[in-house]
Amino acid sequence: MPETAISTTSKFNAAELSFDDFQKIVINDYRIGYESRQASLLGRREVLTGKAKFGIFGDGKEVAQLAMAKAFRPGDWRAGYYRDQTFMFATGMSNLKEFFAQLYAHPDIEKDPASAGRQMNCHYATRYVNADGTWANQAESLNCAADISTTGGHMPRLLGLAYASKLYRENKELEYLKQLSVNGNEVAFGTIGNGATSEGLFFETFNAAGVLQVPMAISIWDDAYAISVPASLQTTKEDISEILKGFQREQGTNGYEIFKVRGWDYVALCETYERAVELCRTEHVPVLIHVTEMTQPQGHSTSGSHERYKSKERLGWENEHDCLLQMRKWMVESAISTEEEMNELEAAAKKHVRECQKEAWNELLDEVKIELNQVAGLIKEIANESESGDVLKTIVSELKAVIDPGRKDVIAAGRKALRLTVKEKLYSRQALIGWLKLEEERNNERFNSKLFTGTLQSPLNIPVVPAQYETDAKSIDGREVLNACFDANFERDKSIVAFGEDVGAIGDVNQGFAGLQNKYGALRISDTGIREATIIGQGMGLAMRGLRPIAEIQYLDYLLYSITVLSDDLATLSYRTRGGQKAPVIVRTRGHRLEGIWHSGSPLGMILNSMRGMHICVPRNMTQAAGMYNTLLRGDEPALVIESLNGYRLKEKLPANVGEFTVPLGHAEVLREGADVTVVSYGSTLRMVQEAADELESIGIHIEVIDPQTLYPFDNQKVCLSSLKKTNKLLVVDEDVPGGGSAYILQKIMEDQQGYYSLDAQPRTLSAKEHRPPYGTDGDYFSKPSVDDIVEAVYAVMHEANPAKYPELY
Repeated sequence: MPETAISTTSKFNAAELSFDDFQKIVINDYRIGYESRQASLLGRREVLTGKAKFGIFGDGKEVAQLAMAKAFRPGDWRAGYYRDQTFMFATGMSNLKEFFAQLYAHPDIEKDPASAGRQMNCHYATRYVNADGTWANQAESLNCAADISTTGGHMPRLLGLAYASKLYRENKELEYLKQLSVNGNEVAFGTIGNGATSEGLFFETFNAAGVLQVPMAISIWDDAYAISVPASLQTTKEDISEILKGFQREQGTNGYEIFKVRGWDYVALCETYERAVELCRTEHVPVLIHVTEMTQPQGHSTSGSHERYKSKERLGWENEHDCLLQMRKWMVESAISTEEEMNELEAAAKKHVRECQKEAWNELLDEVKIELNQVAGLIKEIANESESGDVLKTIVSELKAVIDPGRKDVIAAGRKALRLTVKEKLYSRQALIGWLKLEEERNNERFNSKLFTGTLQSPLNIPVVPAQYETDAKSIDGREVLNACFDANFERDKSIVAFGEDVGAIGDVNQGFAGLQNKYGALRISDTGIREATIIGQGMGLAMRGLRPIAEIQYLDYLLYSITVLSDDLATLSYRTRGGQKAPVIVRTRGHRLEGIWHSGSPLGMILNSMRGMHICVPRNMTQAAGMYNTLLRGDEPALVIESLNGYRLKEKLPANVGEFTVPLGHAEVLREGADVTVVSYGSTLRMVQEAADELESIGIHIEVIDPQTLYPFDNQKVCLSSLKKTNKLLVVDEDVPGGGSAYILQKIMEDQQGYYSLDAQPRTLSAKEHRPPYGTDGDYFSKPSVDDIVEAVYAVMHEANPAKYPELY
């Protein structure tokens, strides 16, 4: 039986090969491409018969991907999209059985190492995180960053993967990280469809790579459509490489080398990829390979037919210019193979693909059938004792009659049996209950685990080191505390880098990095253009390759420009690879109160609801922020740190161990004890709560002030609940919109901590208004919680509890 992949990543140069060797390589390439095509055809049929739920394939793109695979070397990286199965087969980073296991959503790392059934088919990834959380040897392996379905969403991350090679080549302090780079000689291969080049993420990434001059090789698979929309409605001049000609580098300028080649011309494709990637690798210049005249024989996906929107003439042209048909024709005409040999090869390939499909399906089905028989036996035992025996036996019969059962069918049958017999005291029910609880644990691991890495390197496992102060510790600006923290960490760990708008030369707009570029160099602390999405992508790619980036978004309001990368890619990385990949990038920003709509945002509801998979840190001052950075820079999980914009010039004492002390994540802190009302707040609003506490105390109301410090995770020690048991009253204060961050906090305290049972009064929230805050001091006062608002909100809680003692204010 032929193997799915025989390595074709050795250097391809027909002039240096004997005809026999050349013949073997070409025939093997065709076999891989033909198997890939058959997998696409069979995959579509499996969806249409109901075994799989959705299918999207790489048919029509096979020959270009065979050529691209020849240029791929150990240490290189791929960041592509869901058309690249042939490339994955050709490099050996995936195979046919894994292809079908993913199509069937097999929740097993061994069967689907890319995602353990969590992503749709043709979403690829290699596993570079060892079971103990350490890095695998990326320098010796072929590497694939985890795909996402958003067709241009992977581009920002591609920039970071390529930028890492530049840092590994040019920063000699990184030479000790030999398991992560081969002297920076790695190329980051990106693939994208012609339609997705219309997206802003593509253009932002393309420009940034041209500025940075990084070894990034972008291939555009151009089949003239984006689902049903033709190129005439997608791209100016209907030709993406034509409109990108201005990026072509010239003597004395930066830029790209741009190549154009037809997707059915095997020889030209091999020559183009060899030349383009070698240039990219040696000179660290980004290259664009625009592969035109591609086809998509089965249309976009299993959700529809391309015959609905393509003309007969176009369909006829696609049939004639199918890349495998053209390659086969060339092979026969060039005496590389005969018709008889090709027919024999194709018959063997079809058989092999079908065998792989059957094996993949049966491996999943056999697992489910074991569980099905177990639950059926347990339900039968209950049926023998129950008044509802006939109904229970029907449940078993219906379960066994399911043609292609899934775990959903199995578990649903067991749960239904328990509901039917809930009022019966049957010993046999306990066995089913125990079985379901055990399966709940297993299914939680299969489907819900690894939102974070959860390894020994997790920031949650970093030892707590208290801040220490000399007796004559200086009080300095908060920004200076941060500066000292960053300075100490950059000295300690040579893999830390920082970048963002205005971060380098001027040391960021609030001077947290002041003077550090001069000390550590522009490779480690650098400026970027105004490009929030690719700042995050740059950080993500660096973090995936073992570096420790701090990616700065200048203001919290501008996080919106990068939210797709944060939410779709970074926050889901550990989950969608079931712990196989990680990217411990720290996103640094500043926000909350200041002046003006675009410099005073606090959209924590948006952040908390779209960025699960990242730690959300909301330090009240710069000392706490420094402690959080110290923790995160020693951990291996991504995080967002939101510094308080109006706190940089407030005075704080400088810890003697400014680069060593740590603030634990998920640890709430009681800042002021009180017995009347529990008030929970964070960030800039917390200072207003503390100010309000003084006035409230003057009228006999003593509030307990709690700072959660991090919103995700939130108060792991249930400090809020302990306080509620004492005060029995709760007020949550934040400056997000109503129902935003405050609603999240309320859910955590009321539901997760079961604080509801400790309440003697209605819990309350005090938030900003529903609109963006208007400009000016008055705008801030009338749109966000003020000290007056906090005092009166607390007083209203006390009035509800004891109206005689606390009459209405007005």
